[in-house]
Amino acid sequence: MNNFESTYALLVRSEEKNRSLLETLVYAIFILSAVFSIWQFAHQPIMLPLKSVNTSAAIACDATIARS
Repeated sequence: MNNFESTYALLVRSEEKNRSLLETLVYAIFILSAVFSIWQFAHQPIMLPLKSVNTSAAIACDATIARS
């Protein structure tokens, strides 16, 4: 008599439906929080220190200023 049942068969048979639903909700919350964090980071304004930018190099390379 072979009463052997695989571990996978035991897990599938003993699976709780409420636990499955809870896991789905938790995974959905994790994914949504990651998407929201990326979206929030993408829409965050970038403050550049414009006082330290050297604008004289950009003006010297401009062709319209060199002609006048």
